Amino acid sequence: MSLMNVWKNWASRLSVMTYKEILQFLRDPILMLILVYAFILGVRNAGTSVSMQIEHAPIAFIDNDRSNTSREVIYSFQEPWFSPYGVISGPREGQRLLDSGKVMAVLDIPPQFEESLMRGDPESIQLQLDTSNSSIAEIVEGYASQVMAPLGQTFGLKSLGISSSSSSLPPGIIDAHRIWFNPNVLDSWFQSVCQLIQVITMLALLLPAAAMVREKERGTIEQLTVSPLSPLQIILPKVISMTLAIIIGCCLSLFIVIGPMFHVPMKGSLLLFFVITAIYVFSMTGIGVFIASISRNLAQVGLLSIMLLTPMIYLSGKFTPPEAMPGALLAVMYIQPTYYYLNIVFGILLKGAGVQILWLQILIMIALGSVIFIAAMRRFKRQMG
Repeated sequence: MSLMNVWKNWASRLSVMTYKEILQFLRDPILMLILVYAFILGVRNAGTSVSMQIEHAPIAFIDNDRSNTSREVIYSFQEPWFSPYGVISGPREGQRLLDSGKVMAVLDIPPQFEESLMRGDPESIQLQLDTSNSSIAEIVEGYASQVMAPLGQTFGLKSLGISSSSSSLPPGIIDAHRIWFNPNVLDSWFQSVCQLIQVITMLALLLPAAAMVREKERGTIEQLTVSPLSPLQIILPKVISMTLAIIIGCCLSLFIVIGPMFHVPMKGSLLLFFVITAIYVFSMTGIGVFIASISRNLAQVGLLSIMLLTPMIYLSGKFTPPEAMPGALLAVMYIQPTYYYLNIVFGILLKGAGVQILWLQILIMIALGSVIFIAAMRRFKRQMG
């Protein structure tokens, strides 16, 4: 048999098996519903419900000065960052409000506050915070500092007899921040894209593993074993069909949720994004095949997938930057494809980066994916043998 005939026969078997996998996928309404929910409602919920920004933080005030300056300070803490609780009687009431969780912060203005500022003396204001949740308290403290910084500059200029609008201002350094790639610091951009990456990772891991184990549960794996199909011809159609389903889900997520609802700019090449996504799904499929080779039913697939999926997501850079990782976890982060895929996706969608910038991370992801897939194929071949 000529090489051309061998190739045609191989391609014919692959196309028939791929068509069979696509039909089997389309005939599973529960799986289709999960796919639509994950890529549309799941991404939408992540972008709208999860926020690292503080809004309407309740804050109480202790005004021991009761001057125009102290009232100006109190008036500066307004919506949307803060929700003024009002002026309270003293520290004991402030402590009670903090302990009961009715307020997140108490601002204590000392007596003779205005007189000290007018004399040019340095003065301080005490901010008490509920640090039972240290992350939120740190954000509230940062917002309070942003409110007080311009007030401190204005009061300092007044003590020198200089108006903030005067043309004779003394020399100074203007701290002007320029934020790239997400100018308004919108959490919805980051959270929606991260949720999309998480959904892709989860489905790329679960779907091929579930498809393989379903063959075991239905008893059709023995029929495939005695058929003239090679292990690659059995696995590759499942990979292709699941990759197509995930790519279609990505299209739904990008063009229905991420773009129209959250206005993520998608500056880079979408073709490059879909190609990289297909490569990444191929990498995750290798892990899914490995899980299927050691699982006997769908329950075991679910448990093993959770055991692998959770550390992969937490070590992807979504929650903690690599610089904050200890040495052992940093090494694990660098040998799993999710870390590189997350950086590539943000580089394409938000930064507009191309292959000339992302080529090294793409090559590392391809190399890791190839090693994972080859190891999974060998395991599957031994099981079939």
